[in-house]
Amino acid sequence: MMMEIKTYVVQEGHSDKIVQGFSEPGAVEKAPGFVDLSVLVQKPRKGEEEVVVIIRWESKEAWKQWELSDVHLAGHREAREEKTPEWYISGNTGHYELKAKKEPQPS
Repeated sequence: MMMEIKTYVVQEGHSDKIVQGFSEPGAVEKAPGFVDLSVLVQKPRKGEEEVVVIIRWESKEAWKQWELSDVHLAGHREAREEKTPEWYISGNTGHYELKAKKEPQPS
């Protein structure tokens, strides 16, 4: 399993815009090998909010296929044409392979 973890830092009161963007139906849910997508929001601090988006893929190959797909590339082309909002502070993306996992065990 592979995970893509995106972190966004925005001005306090604007995390809902990131959450909404990732909550709306999109093409990624139909991509082969897509497992799920979770959006987490950290409690506001110092006038900022942090949003973490975790996208899980069955494999690195499935993720690569999505990254190179026409629909994904078209979405990024459109986003490049948009002006960065004033409330956006920073963002980061990392890619991780699952190496260990624990699950609940019956008592």
